[in-house]
Amino acid sequence: MVFDLGKRVIGQGRPFIVAELAQAHDGSLGQAHAYIDAVADAGADAIKFQTHIAAAESTYDEPFRVKFSAQDATRYDYWRRMEFRAEEWGGLAKHASERGLVFLSSAFSPEAVELLRNLDMPAWKIASGELGSSHLLECMMEDDRPILVSSGMSSWSDLDRLISVLADHKKKFAVMQCTTKYPTPLEQVGLNVLAEMRERYDCPVGLSDHSGTVFPSLAVMSELADIVEVHVVFDKRMFGPDTCASIDIEELEFLCKSRDAFQVMHENPVDKDHFAAEFEEMRAMFGRSLALKRDLPAGTVLSVNDLTAKKPAGGIHQNQLDRVVGKKLARDVPASRLLREEDLFQ
Repeated sequence: MVFDLGKRVIGQGRPFIVAELAQAHDGSLGQAHAYIDAVADAGADAIKFQTHIAAAESTYDEPFRVKFSAQDATRYDYWRRMEFRAEEWGGLAKHASERGLVFLSSAFSPEAVELLRNLDMPAWKIASGELGSSHLLECMMEDDRPILVSSGMSSWSDLDRLISVLADHKKKFAVMQCTTKYPTPLEQVGLNVLAEMRERYDCPVGLSDHSGTVFPSLAVMSELADIVEVHVVFDKRMFGPDTCASIDIEELEFLCKSRDAFQVMHENPVDKDHFAAEFEEMRAMFGRSLALKRDLPAGTVLSVNDLTAKKPAGGIHQNQLDRVVGKKLARDVPASRLLREEDLFQ
């Protein structure tokens, strides 16, 4: 299964890097726009936000996942502070497009789906905690956009049910391994799960990483994961619930350069025989020939102890040692040059 995501085809080799901003902008529209420029400069393929509409998805009863904010009395208040107006979301999507980025945002309510649908976003993203939200999935399946599934809170049976629904509706989709811990310990990243997902669902697969390091992304990109999603912040000292699970912009740039390097290596298999022939001159330079260990006069009968192998190749090959032992020197021969056939009585 392959599908288009912007100008890219997902499922054909090159990892698609998504910089997950989530709420790193802390409710500042200016910060959100600044992140778009930084992510584009770093070389990512996409920037992903989260579209929260407090009144549509939450109540004052919702607890904080982590009580990090002294500014917000409740999580509902926090979601309110993270909201942008529809025209502001439109401005973010336009800015991302102008910078060559695919604009994505996870929707957390049907109202958010409708808001994002009007922005011509190329795919839907289902966050880990929303896989059981059937009303949300139904809204997303009303059009032909592919669906990116994050599996952080799901068992195999949960995923099987969801993928069955998507398949019944003939939807294109990708499944992403995710561990919903902030940060995720490296021993719980689950690199092995990607191969099982690919075999089980015959679809593009990826990693949504919360480790706060580059290592899981590098590992899956070297194996040609189709999608790599990482949380990003300007600086790891910034305020926010996901900062501990994020990489910074410089690390994102390193990941993007690594992606390009991995692609070059994977797309250019080496023919050993071709390179052996190409390096023939260099092989001669690094090869060895027979030479004397010390200066010897004419008439010397050569013994094993008189001979050694020295660079370069091109003289009497070192494998000819047994043939040369017992030969008599026809002239004085210095140790500073290779032994020659004409130096020997034949």
